[in-house]
Amino acid sequence: MPGTVSPLFYLYTSKRFVEKDLEVCVAGRTFMITGANSGIGKATAIAIAKRGGIVHMVCRNKDKAEEARADIVKETGNKEIYVHILDLSETKKVWEFAESFKRKYKSLNVLINNAGSIMSQRDVNTEGLEKSFATNVLGVYILTKSLIPLLEKSPDPRVITVSSGGMLVQKLRTGNLQSERGRYDGTMVFAQHKRQQVVMTEQLAKAHTNIHFSVMQPGWVDTPAVANAMPDFHRSMKDSLRTPEQGADTVVWLAISEAATTNPSGRFYQDRKMVSTHLPLAWTHSSALEEQKLMSLLEDLAKTFQPH
Repeated sequence: MPGTVSPLFYLYTSKRFVEKDLEVCVAGRTFMITGANSGIGKATAIAIAKRGGIVHMVCRNKDKAEEARADIVKETGNKEIYVHILDLSETKKVWEFAESFKRKYKSLNVLINNAGSIMSQRDVNTEGLEKSFATNVLGVYILTKSLIPLLEKSPDPRVITVSSGGMLVQKLRTGNLQSERGRYDGTMVFAQHKRQQVVMTEQLAKAHTNIHFSVMQPGWVDTPAVANAMPDFHRSMKDSLRTPEQGADTVVWLAISEAATTNPSGRFYQDRKMVSTHLPLAWTHSSALEEQKLMSLLEDLAKTFQPH
């Protein structure tokens, strides 16, 4: 396990964090967080709610979401926490949700794409799309693209996507988006999706220059998602995993600090610091053509499921 994603490394890097970066009141600012009922998403929601933010929790499971909302309200005293039920793997519903959100709400300052899915075997949604791709890539693309007009008319708009260090061993591949060819390895598929999220962030940042886009890796974090998707890894590494709060720190910093927006848009972060999206001497670089191809394929797929 790479030492740079462990809690010990976090303790080392956090020594250089500027505490006042997070001494911010965000009352009146609106934040949407996907997968906000547990792990990094919930820790992020708590941190923002403590600072007065209006939080829209986008979750798949109603009971878990309501339970998490009650926890957040109790812990922070902030009642402006709203639950929306959406399964990001249901592509048409992502469109419908985003369109209805735009009709109902007049502003959205920050979108945090946190929800993710690692599948142990290949499965498809009702639209025939591979489920983890639908959740991790197409769902993120549709939600972000659809909410861009609302973000653009809100002050200091930001989009943060939670990726993973696993993407560093993946080169962008656009030829097998649905994982139809070859043996299905859920962890590698997830890592490829996380590479696609990095490319997506870079491309959206170029296209929408008045929104601050960023993508980050939280390190290995002790969350229900990791425990469910990789039980053996979780069992053996439990004592070496970061807490959800440690994993969420850079998400919160990117979402609320002034310091974050002094950096260029479209960059990749670890522990509040811009880092390379490739390892030294890596073979993972892709051409501008391949990156544009990903965006074209996503746009075409998204349009296919757009309600008319």
